[in-house]
Amino acid sequence: MSTERSTAPWAIVTLREVMVKARDRSYLISTLVTLLIIVGTVLFNAFMSSRGEEYTVAVTGTEGQSVVALADEAGQADGGNTAFEAVTADSPDAALQLVREDEADAALVREDGTWTLTGLTEIGNGLQGGLAEALRSYALESNAAAAGTTSAELLAGSELESQLLEGSAENQLLATIVGFVFAFLFYMAAIVFGMAIATSVLEEKQNRVVEILATAIPIRQLLYGKVAGNTILAMVQLALYAGAALLALNLTGTAETVGAIVPASGWFLVFFLAGFLILASAWAMIGSMASRSEDLNNSSAPVLTVIIVALFAGLFAKGQLLVAASFVPVVSSVAMPVRMLNGDVPLWQTLVSLVIALAAAYGLLRFGERIYRRAVMQSGGSLTLRKAMKLEQ
Repeated sequence: MSTERSTAPWAIVTLREVMVKARDRSYLISTLVTLLIIVGTVLFNAFMSSRGEEYTVAVTGTEGQSVVALADEAGQADGGNTAFEAVTADSPDAALQLVREDEADAALVREDGTWTLTGLTEIGNGLQGGLAEALRSYALESNAAAAGTTSAELLAGSELESQLLEGSAENQLLATIVGFVFAFLFYMAAIVFGMAIATSVLEEKQNRVVEILATAIPIRQLLYGKVAGNTILAMVQLALYAGAALLALNLTGTAETVGAIVPASGWFLVFFLAGFLILASAWAMIGSMASRSEDLNNSSAPVLTVIIVALFAGLFAKGQLLVAASFVPVVSSVAMPVRMLNGDVPLWQTLVSLVIALAAAYGLLRFGERIYRRAVMQSGGSLTLRKAMKLEQ
């Protein structure tokens, strides 16, 4: 005797959610545009960082030439690509004339013991900062020579090294940027796909489609399918964004700068899954309790608040506040990966945070199932959470 294996109802609903979204032109266009923006941003940053700056400075003598030479040496040190070139003029007025004729970016002139840097309409920070640092070095060497010593002897014992008890000083800027990206991606995905769940539930309720589906499959299976389908879509989209960014970094030869963030990026996907499952259940409840699209805007405030808190925790929480936030479900989806970017996090803390988030996801999914089964079949007006809990199943 042969047995026929049937597909689980929730899997059918999941496949339907994925296929409907995959055929949605606006979804495909927005995904493609976002991919192009990510790749374009990486390529533009790589181009700007490799392009460097070239400055032409008008001077009136050997002192000015020496200062510009020191600035050029510093600009080219440690793989830098900022260049300074001196153009000699016969007099201070001639140097200023070179600036007016746009043959020099600025004029560096010394009169009565005072150095003056003159530009046409503005002086760039790179130009002014480079020359100011070079002028300090030149003055230090000149004054040391006049005193019969050297600048190294005058500066002996003044070296200052910085270090962090936790994390790496070199990775702080990169960690800040990537942390912002994590928070922004979580915010956008939670809003876009969460609202898609609520809208889909509401439309099926308004069109009475859910009543037809309820005769074929259990209501809870419909909820599970919607949550699973939109979770898969969100994860696939994030994976596409991450893959596009890494591909662009490899093409530009800057992939070595992100070696420290790859593990945190992987954990971000894991924590995003747990956090999104929590929010997906909440969005489904909101859709089931609404009767019009206007109701979604009114009842979604608590969920939006949680999402915004997660966003700001990832961006601005520091120290012990960030540690505490990394154990709070939903907020941990951003806070824990950001902690990993800033320093080493014990594996047991990561696993405990993940277990807490998954337990919260399971608990809210079961609670959302109860509300969904009670509210989705009701019509005639929006429901509050208290009213929905009092309804018979």
